[in-house]
Amino acid sequence: MEIEFLGTGAGSPGKFRNVTSTALRLLDERNSVWLFDVGEATQHQILRTTLKPRKIDKIFITHLHGDHIFGLPGLLSSRSFQGGNSPLTIYGPKGIRDFVEVSMRVTETKLAYKIRYQEISGDGLIFEDDKFQVFAAHLDHRIACYGYRIVEKDHPGELMVDRLRADQIPAGPLYGQLKAGKTVTLSDGRVVNGQDYLGPAQPGRIVAILGDTRQTPNAEKLARNADVLVHESTFAKGEGKLARSYYHSTNVQAAELAKRAHVKMLLLNHISARYTGKLAAELQHQAREVFANTRVVKDFDEIPVLFQKKAGATKA
Repeated sequence: MEIEFLGTGAGSPGKFRNVTSTALRLLDERNSVWLFDVGEATQHQILRTTLKPRKIDKIFITHLHGDHIFGLPGLLSSRSFQGGNSPLTIYGPKGIRDFVEVSMRVTETKLAYKIRYQEISGDGLIFEDDKFQVFAAHLDHRIACYGYRIVEKDHPGELMVDRLRADQIPAGPLYGQLKAGKTVTLSDGRVVNGQDYLGPAQPGRIVAILGDTRQTPNAEKLARNADVLVHESTFAKGEGKLARSYYHSTNVQAAELAKRAHVKMLLLNHISARYTGKLAAELQHQAREVFANTRVVKDFDEIPVLFQKKAGATKA
């Protein structure tokens, strides 16, 4: 699992930062890529990465401001020409379906795949399969805006081969059944429960990706015990009143949230074009004074989401 930033800027494209788009690479986990927001020229950014548009099977939109969705029609169209023929699901606030369908109709674009829409109207679970759950919750922005919490389900414990050998359980296909936790009967008549030979489960990872927002209790709920929190940083320390009036957050507010929510790593994006070079470094420095494991990300940064060794985190 990796997070790759395709755009980390706010409002409009800049020389060094494109507008917002974040890819969650789940190639090992489910052979797919999930996008969170698709700002203008996201498909151009993808050309500079190893991402394959045909691997994108879910797109999560935080809100309908242009810097988060203007790249969506172009990406959807190009996916058809780049081997994408499997269904794709778009999640987002009410209106995202109209935006896409009007764009496709006016441009007479024909797609080689089906789009499924899930327009969100409330907080809670919006997706679940055998490996992941995704939760959405309202944030506090000028228009309807959501944050997303991606929860990986726990991985089964490792098969304790040394213990199997000590109990003279022969290697072979039975090991696969025991690793799956099944009960099997050996050739000598012994009945063996696979659960007795499994180590502790490996807790799954948690990623929270928030849209534009003022500080709000739902942000903390989404971020609770996350391995990685992706949070906007449109304004700097000392600009709290300005951030509130524009329905955004400061870097320090994001850091305070990460600390309260017991987040492992904070990644700051949605950086205003006012902050370049040393000023961007200062954003990071200010946030680290509150929460040490903070990073102001740049376009094309790739951040692995690592397993934690200690168990016990609440998953939802």
